[in-house]
Amino acid sequence: MIPLSDEHQPLRTPVMTYAILAALIGTWVFVQGAGFNEKQLAFSICNLGMVPGEITHQARLGTGVPLGDGWACVIDNEQVNIFTPLISMFLHGGWGHLLGNCLFFWVFGNNIEDSMGRLRFLVFYLLCGLAAAATHILVQPGSPVPTVGASGAISGVLGAYLVLYPKVRVRMLFFFIIFFRIIPIPAWAVLLWWFAWQVISGLPELMSVRPEVSSGVAVWAHIGGFVAGMILVKLFENPALVAERDTAAHLLPGYR
Repeated sequence: MIPLSDEHQPLRTPVMTYAILAALIGTWVFVQGAGFNEKQLAFSICNLGMVPGEITHQARLGTGVPLGDGWACVIDNEQVNIFTPLISMFLHGGWGHLLGNCLFFWVFGNNIEDSMGRLRFLVFYLLCGLAAAATHILVQPGSPVPTVGASGAISGVLGAYLVLYPKVRVRMLFFFIIFFRIIPIPAWAVLLWWFAWQVISGLPELMSVRPEVSSGVAVWAHIGGFVAGMILVKLFENPALVAERDTAAHLLPGYR
């Protein structure tokens, strides 16, 4: 199930949404080598990715996380580690990771920006990303595994969308082997299903019997970002912009 678009067009050009997408793609291409240089990609993830154990100092210095081909991410105490919760939200682990995040951000982000204004939206986005990082650190404080991706911040955008536009229909692509169909579904159903799946996927990480069980994805970062977005959206929405959108609602099918 993949979101393709929603039925609620923004009233203004989503300049900040474009800018964030450009930053994500630009970082992937120019900092990470677009995934074509394995050494450059590994270097960016190891040295600029967020490692919970480095931030909390609960991971032993010198511990290595194997990457293959004889490479390993080694726990260090570099100054840059302090800034990795922010830096890491602009990094990705592969083309699928990047494109999936960009798609979700494009579908849901432009309308949130339209309800906040550009600067407020940027601050909101970054705060949700930091909240996501903090949640991941809280759940796995000693982890030596580097974490990268914009999905925590984008999860905050999804949480905000659930609060502001629960009834707007989202065009979802359903496919099974060679059959596919596009079906419009209310945003509340899409986003609550997505959130429930994150919680189910993250429960093994909280099990005291088998704490090592994990999906390989920082799902608790997604959960933390989503909840942060739901909480912060009312603080960051611009009442004047929201009122303008309400006034134009009768001209925008599927608005609410």
